[in-house]
Amino acid sequence: MLTQSAVAMLSQANSMPRMAMQLIGG
Repeated sequence: MLTQSAVAMLSQANSMPRMAMQLIGG
């Protein structure tokens, strides 16, 4: 429950910069 939400937040925080890097890198 708590860990699940924490994992979801972590995955979101990890995917955000990844997408940004993809956009910047082209």
